Amino acid sequence: MGATSTAVVFEQPGEMSLRPVELPEPHSTDCVIEVHWTGISTGTERLLWEGRMPHFPGLAYPLVPGYESVGNVVACGSEAEIAVGQRVFVPGSRGFTNVRGLFGGASRALVVPAQRLVQLPMSTESTGVLLALAATACHALRRIEDLGPPELIVGHGALGRLLARVTAARYQVTPVVWETAAERREGNFGYPVLDPAEDDRRDYRRICDVSGTATIIDQAVHHLAKHATVLLAGFYAAPIEFNFPAAFMREIDVRISAEWQPEDMQTAMTLVSGGDLSLSGIITHDQPFDSAKTAYQQAFSDPHCLKMVLDWRNA
Repeated sequence: MGATSTAVVFEQPGEMSLRPVELPEPHSTDCVIEVHWTGISTGTERLLWEGRMPHFPGLAYPLVPGYESVGNVVACGSEAEIAVGQRVFVPGSRGFTNVRGLFGGASRALVVPAQRLVQLPMSTESTGVLLALAATACHALRRIEDLGPPELIVGHGALGRLLARVTAARYQVTPVVWETAAERREGNFGYPVLDPAEDDRRDYRRICDVSGTATIIDQAVHHLAKHATVLLAGFYAAPIEFNFPAAFMREIDVRISAEWQPEDMQTAMTLVSGGDLSLSGIITHDQPFDSAKTAYQQAFSDPHCLKMVLDWRNA
């Protein structure tokens, strides 16, 4: 048996445990990471928890979720060009030998290819887990950069807020944001946050959905201008469906934004380090690692919880 670590394990949909898992033997190009904080995704991780994640390679239970980890390098292979002690962002791991890793980040220790790690200032704390979402927002904007910034963002969770902030930072414009949950419309954000039912505008040319609502085209189409573009930047468990006539009359375009790429992470880090993008106010809750069950339940059910972070430092 090799080295072990404590990890969050989804044993099957709706069943979670915190238990030992076996780490793979590190390769010469790998690093071993001591994790300090992990974020809980209310998008993909919730779908895994509820058993609604569409099938794709590597999906099977039991599994370790998580792709938003921050920690320190504690060991390096001979070909890993990174220093021991370096603080890093970890977008997932090489996995484990006795459970699946999808994406395998919610663990006290991880084995990760050095090339996947993002080096951070040593002063970075739990807000570093937000870099994945910030990079995702940057990637979404890159998918429509030939058209211009989004005029409407659908969804005011953690990703929606970061997308609005990145839009303001890069284009000096303030998009409108739709949000159906009253709790997430409360506050002063520097941009309008509306219940969709209260928006009478009918000429949006570029909208970006991060809500994951499969019927978003039907919900938005009567607010769109002719030749408008709808960017789907959430993750959709159900098939995207819409009534054709209204979309036909407007000749709308549909684009899809997938996972962030290294250049998107670099853009996000540049915005953060330059003071143009604030990560404050996004992490609303944190729990020690041994309260993982309570933390996941709250993250998935409490509309006041934008981002929950697990603290592994005392594991």
